Amino acid sequence: MDLHALEQQFRELFGKTPEHAYFAPGRVNLIGDHTDYNGGLVFPCALDFGTYLLAARRDDHRNAFHSCNLAYAATVDDAAFADKPKEWIAYPLGVMKEFADRGFNVWGYDLLYYGNIPNGAGLSSSASIEMVTAVMLRDQTGAEWDGIQLAQLSQRAENEFVGMNCGIMDQFAVSMGKPDCAIALDCATLKYEYVPLVLDGYKLVIANTNKRRELADSKYNERRAECEAAVAAISARHKIDYLCRLTEKQFNEYAPLISDETVRRRARHAVTENQRVVHAIAALKAGELQAFGQLMNDSHRSLKEDYEVTGFELDTLAKESQRFPGVLGSRMTGAGFGGCTVSLVEAGAVDNYTREIGKIYHAKTGLEATFYIAGIGSGAHKLY
Repeated sequence: MDLHALEQQFRELFGKTPEHAYFAPGRVNLIGDHTDYNGGLVFPCALDFGTYLLAARRDDHRNAFHSCNLAYAATVDDAAFADKPKEWIAYPLGVMKEFADRGFNVWGYDLLYYGNIPNGAGLSSSASIEMVTAVMLRDQTGAEWDGIQLAQLSQRAENEFVGMNCGIMDQFAVSMGKPDCAIALDCATLKYEYVPLVLDGYKLVIANTNKRRELADSKYNERRAECEAAVAAISARHKIDYLCRLTEKQFNEYAPLISDETVRRRARHAVTENQRVVHAIAALKAGELQAFGQLMNDSHRSLKEDYEVTGFELDTLAKESQRFPGVLGSRMTGAGFGGCTVSLVEAGAVDNYTREIGKIYHAKTGLEATFYIAGIGSGAHKLY
């Protein structure tokens, strides 16, 4: 759906012309999954598809929420802050509550959302909804917050209102994305660096398993608790706040303090994945795409064996991709348990890759994969 068609739908729904339009991208993490809440490095980039929000003022103290993608719609007032609805409007409502708690009037809007990020695919559709709402509210209320502050506010909304204990990476990448660059982000300090994505004849191809991530929320919180248990065990001898502040050598020294073997493997993933991000950033800066691809493969193996967040569908896509001619590397991206892989594919092999991998995946899983050639886009912004 293009912007013109979206404006027409707004007029049909609300009987008026939209006054403002906003956009926030999705994101893909190139390497470094489940390191963000462990105080480590991540390496995401914003995509050129995401969530659009059209808005116009209304005369009462209520907000009307509609989506072109989801059937649920509602018109609510501030009683919704206490009710905490379970539907998709919890994401924008949580952001609105953050603004309201700081003294801003967030009521009196007709709102129409449209997203072309596959829901549940692990490309941050929720963060995209949050950030497009945050940019709209900043514009409408005059709040003087920069993109990092909006990302932090949106993360709090998801943690406290929605109840998803996510780290900062998704909101940060959606807010701060830059065309043709990835973001090397230290999630503990929020220090960041834009790194040009010079892929030199290769393309980033995202493959959606189209397996709904049923376990992602509960298992995400479980993994986070396991990492916190590892921090507590190691801190008995060596005080740390985050697992990713350990080098691999230090982890090997202190790992015996973790009595639970499963918790030890979770911690090993966090520490080694953080080091893979360091090496991956250096490889890209040096133009060493083969080394970057191998690190992607190593990352998937760790996510499969130590963190156990992949599953048959993701493993099938990654394994088949890794051995396909013209592919330098492939890994799951996001929380796992379904969602997407990201692969570095020779440009001339992309059509053959998507066709043949699609056939193999369907034969092995019974599901149809959806492929996206990833364009690297801008962070959340106002369109008009």
